[in-house]
Amino acid sequence: MSEDGLEEEWAAPPEYKVEIGTEPLERPARNSVGGWPYLDDDQEWPRCFCGDRMALFFQLDLPGDVEFFGGEHLSVFHCAHHHDASDPVTADGRLVPRFWEAPQPPFPGSFWRVLLQRDPGVPEAEPEPAVRALPLSLRPFVDTPAGPFGAHFKVGGTASWAQYPEYYRCACGVELAFVCQIPEGWEFGVRPGAPVQPYSIRDDAYLLFLGNEVYLLACPVRCDPAAVFPVNQN
Repeated sequence: MSEDGLEEEWAAPPEYKVEIGTEPLERPARNSVGGWPYLDDDQEWPRCFCGDRMALFFQLDLPGDVEFFGGEHLSVFHCAHHHDASDPVTADGRLVPRFWEAPQPPFPGSFWRVLLQRDPGVPEAEPEPAVRALPLSLRPFVDTPAGPFGAHFKVGGTASWAQYPEYYRCACGVELAFVCQIPEGWEFGVRPGAPVQPYSIRDDAYLLFLGNEVYLLACPVRCDPAAVFPVNQN
C-alpha cells in the first residue's frame, strides 16, 4: 500500500517479442539466427561432449531495460547430432557446479551451451555452417496468456509456463531468473547439405531440445557467462 492508502499498481517487467526476417544474412550481425557468433576473447566456440562444434541457433543483444540481464549478449548453441531434452543435475538443492558441462543422461556430457556475455568482441571469422543465417529483431510488446501453443518467442517479462513453474538455484546459491522463451516446435532452417538432425520433423529444419517449449533461466549475479539453464516443457 502507498501512503495515501491506495494500492500501488504493479508494473510488469519489460519484454520483447523476437521476430525473424526472411532475407539471408551476408555479413555478421549481433542479432541473428545462425550467423557469425560473437564471443568473448577467452571463449572458444562451444563443443559437444562428442567433440563436434555446437551449432549456433541464435544470438541477440538484450535491451538495456530487461530485468537483471539488460545489455548482455545471449547466444544459444546446441549439437546438431545429439538431440534430446535437457536434464537438471542437482545436489543439495542446487544445480551442480559447472552444470552447463555436467553429464546429461544418457550422454556423458552436455550437448548444449547458452552464454550471456557483457561485451563480446569481434565476430568469428566464419559463420555457423549448418543453421541458415537470418536477421533477428526485437519489438516491445505485452504478453498475454494464450493457452496451449500460444506462447511467443520472447525475451524479458515473465515465463508463460506450459505446465507448472520450475525454479532452480545456481551452483553459487542464487535463484535463477527468467531470460528468454522459445515456443514449442519452433523451427530453425538449415543450409542445404547440413547434417540431418535426429528426431527432427523435417530434414531441412532443426529444433531445440526435441522441440519442447524452452525457458532459459540464468544466474542474475552473473557468476559465469555459461550459468544459464534451459528448462524444457511440453
